[in-house]
Order: sequence, then C-alpha cells, then structure tokens
Amino acid sequence: MGEDDEDEILTEEMLWDRIPEVQGEERASTYYELSARVYARGQYDEALALAETACDIYAELGETAPTEGLAQAYSAIGYNLNQLKRMGEAATAMSKAVELLRKNKSPIALELACTLGEWWYSSKNYEQVITTMEECAQEHLVDGNELGAASDLHLIGSAYRKIGKYELAAESYLEARALYKRNREVIHVARCDQKLAACYVELGQGELAQERARKAMDVFQTAHEHERQNFAFFELGKAQVLLENFEESLNTLEQVLQVATEESERDLEFIVEIESKIAQVMRKVGRESEAVEIERRLASVAEVLNEGDAAAPSDTSL
Repeated sequence: MGEDDEDEILTEEMLWDRIPEVQGEERASTYYELSARVYARGQYDEALALAETACDIYAELGETAPTEGLAQAYSAIGYNLNQLKRMGEAATAMSKAVELLRKNKSPIALELACTLGEWWYSSKNYEQVITTMEECAQEHLVDGNELGAASDLHLIGSAYRKIGKYELAAESYLEARALYKRNREVIHVARCDQKLAACYVELGQGELAQERARKAMDVFQTAHEHERQNFAFFELGKAQVLLENFEESLNTLEQVLQVATEESERDLEFIVEIESKIAQVMRKVGRESEAVEIERRLASVAEVLNEGDAAAPSDTSL
C-alpha cells in the first residue's frame, strides 16, 4: 500500500471519528464527504446510504439548512442511484438538486440540469426531458453556448420522436442542425439529417426523407462512420418505399441487412426491424411466400426479445 493510500484511509477515518463530535450542518457535511469517498471506490449502495443520511440531517434543519449543501446531498443521491441503474429515482433526486440550485442561482445548476435531462430520457420520462432541456437550451443561448444549445435541442427532438410527435421532433432537429452547421460540426449535422429523415418517413414525406438520408450518408461515408452510415441507409430504404420505388428499396434494405449481420456484435432488434420492412416490400412486389417465411422466423425472435416498441436501433434514439 502506498503513502497516498494511507493518507486517503486516514482522511476517511478522521471523518468517521468526527461524526459523534459534530451536529447539524457540520454533521451533514461530514456524511456527504464520506459519501463522496465511498462513491469514488465504487461502493454505491453504501455511498447512497451516507448521502441519504446527509440529506435527512439537512432536512431536519428546515429553513436554516444551507441550500448548496442540501443540493449536493440530493445530487449525490442521484449519482449513486444512477450507478445502481435506478434511473427514475435518480432523476427525481437530481431534479430536487437542480430546483434548489436554480433558486440559489448557482453556476452548476445548468450542468446538472443537462445531466437530469439525459436521466429523464433513460427513465423514459420524455415529457420531463422536453421541459428540462427547453430551459437548458434557452440558458445556453443566453450564455452564447451554441453547441450546448444544439445538444439540448437534439435531445428534445429525440424525446418528441419517442412520443410520436414527429413534426415537433423535426423542428427541434432543424434548430439543432442550424447551430451545429454554424459551428462546422459536420458529424453532428449529419446526425440531425439522419434523424430528420426518420421523422419525415413517419410523416409520409418521402422526398424530404430521401434527401436528408442521402445527405447523412454522404457525410458518414466520407468520415468512415460505417454504423451510422448504415442507419442512414435504412432511412433511405424506407423513404424509397414511400416513393413506391419498391425494387430499389428492396435492394437498399438487403444491403442494410447484410451490413447489420456482418457486425461483430449484432443488434438483433435492428435486424428484426430491417427484415420486417423487407417482408412488407416483398408483398408489394408479389413475393408473398417469401414475406410469410420471413415473418414466421421473426415471430420466434420477437418472442425471445419481447420486442414491444424496442425496434428502434440504438443509434437513432439519440
């Protein structure tokens, strides 16, 4: 054990020894400091309990409790819950921290609010994502941070997509794209184009979907972003279906499927979505028996995946 390790253990021992000797705010602060050290070791259950104790002590102080200290305790609870994959609870705790910090006009409120938006997204609370990130986007724009605002708007667009509000999603992606373009963020512009293509497919606007998909593909191909290129290629195939270019679409979708199945870690949900679309197109061109066989196979896979609404490839969700 090195000297630094001994200092770290001694510091923690001193904090534990201090607990019986202090009360109120100082006691809460000590529990918070202990929580931070235990968190750094990856012992999230124990760190969570310590942060909750700190929070309880601050709560007992009522109006005399320091806002910053209570907010820190709530954020610590959130970070530990996040590590424990309890995303909904993590977001709820972090929202309390953000609310307190905003009232206190703390400079770290915006950073934590952006984290909160991502956690709301992970917990599938999409309406909260939109509310949280709209405020973040406005703050970033006031601060002159266009890339921060673009990231916020991109997440808002993804949340709108998840709840089926594709026109609003497209508006958010277009705003994000404009900011990314002004800052010469080429890959991020292409990500927006890919998501716009997906929105236009859902809105039945084949020409617009095809145009955006091709723009995204051009960038991803040039940048050798092969996985993202394949997702954009899939949107192109769906756009071709809308334009009733069925043979061309079938060729596109089969190429997408080939790339997807050559990946070292296959995304079965994505493959199921591709093959489902291929089966639909086969019916359009009179290949009924082949479509039936594909759907029979997919039913067996879907039974295992418990597919539900999971047929959105991971890259297109954000």
